[in-house]
Amino acid sequence: MKIQVDRDALADAVAWTARALPTRPAIPVLACMRLQAADELTLSSFDYDVSAQASIPVAAEEEGTVLVSGRLLAEITRSLPARPVQISSDGARATLTCGSATFTLLTMPSEDYPSLPEMPPAAGSIGSDAFASAVTQSATAAARDDTLPGLTGVRMEIENDSLTLVSTDRYRLAVRELRWNPSRPGLSASVLVPARALIDTARSLTSGAEVLIALALPGEGGQTGDGMIGFEGGGRRTTTRLLGGEFPPYRALLPGYAAAVGELATAPFSEAVKRVALVAERNTALRLSFTPGQVVLEAGTGDEAQAVEVLDASYEFLGDPDGEQADQPDGPRFGPDGLEAAFNPNYLLDGLTAIDSDTARLSFTKPGKAVLITGKPGPDGGTDYRYLLMPIRLGT
Repeated sequence: MKIQVDRDALADAVAWTARALPTRPAIPVLACMRLQAADELTLSSFDYDVSAQASIPVAAEEEGTVLVSGRLLAEITRSLPARPVQISSDGARATLTCGSATFTLLTMPSEDYPSLPEMPPAAGSIGSDAFASAVTQSATAAARDDTLPGLTGVRMEIENDSLTLVSTDRYRLAVRELRWNPSRPGLSASVLVPARALIDTARSLTSGAEVLIALALPGEGGQTGDGMIGFEGGGRRTTTRLLGGEFPPYRALLPGYAAAVGELATAPFSEAVKRVALVAERNTALRLSFTPGQVVLEAGTGDEAQAVEVLDASYEFLGDPDGEQADQPDGPRFGPDGLEAAFNPNYLLDGLTAIDSDTARLSFTKPGKAVLITGKPGPDGGTDYRYLLMPIRLGT
């Protein structure tokens, strides 16, 4: 191999491809990045679950393929000066030259590298910016640990031109609905995509106008295991194995009515939550007290540091359509004169950050039940993003 390539294009492509390098490779060759030079330079990485490929223009004097340490190459390309990069290989070594800097890297036999999975059949496409925003919103409630692997994913529901992204960690639920352009008429599917891989992919594919989504369902076309999903855009492509397991039946959890509604400006609310939460000890609650015209945020107890902040807010009590008494004589206030509720401040802040609206609406059904956080309703009275958050029990 003997090529010349633009430094910035190489650094971006290497950084993208390095995302699929395993932290603890099962075999040494998986720690390598494959560089294939022909009409263009294609960089590849694979850990048997996630594959990543990036292609960039190149001036190739000699075609060829080399395997070099992926993480070392990423560190080197980040630090190179703004000059063209020459890469050549000779036997067991590859040489990278940029300006006055020269690096010699050890290589591994290219025939030892596993074959990357083929891209699944195209399912549809969507604007890259809209997709990145929707993934960020929907993945905020995904579980961070592997105790329940199914909850570490984002459920992707496809129904013709409707795409719904859902995540939950049992304490909160995030649902984002949007339109996309299906390439398979009548396509209906529900799959579970690893949240971390989906977030990384969506954020890094915004260089192109659209993202192509490719999908192979379990058993489809001889597909084994739990299936595979692929994403492609801007000269980059990645595949990820789908997660198995059952996702909770979440639609029954979304409330069909609101007994009380509080509304206030999102930005001041978010900033106030951050300030008041500074005195909240780990896993302790931030309390909200709504009354007509205002909301009071409180954290801390009499034996600890305390914080209180008051914001302008609207409050409307609509009543329970079932005719049940909303007020609890021995519990927190919940009625026409106001209501009280308490939440994990970090979870509350996640929801406020994700709604992407200048107005935050908190819809309550009954004391102790989950609150629905949405942005300003659209012309039809609906919203394409919903964040359901369980409260923390208040003392009497």
